[in-house]
Amino acid sequence: MAEDRLDIDMRTIEDNSDSRQVEFEAEVSDERYQFAVQYDVLEALSTVSPEGDAAALFREHIDEIAHIGATALARDPDQEIIVISENDLD
Repeated sequence: MAEDRLDIDMRTIEDNSDSRQVEFEAEVSDERYQFAVQYDVLEALSTVSPEGDAAALFREHIDEIAHIGATALARDPDQEIIVISENDLD
């Protein structure tokens, strides 16, 4: 994949606390994808629990998530929802 980061659509950020992830849409090379970043990733990036404040933590770490999301997309671009997990962290 030539792109190394996502263009995240801020209007689509949604905290799905039941699934313990923040879901969003992003564009890469003029293609739109659905993503979800797990709470564990947010906690690893921020060193605090995302419970009750996951969307805010997501926004604080949006640049890192954009890079990590590109890694997750390259790993498995054919999924309906690309899940960003701790395995995608460097």
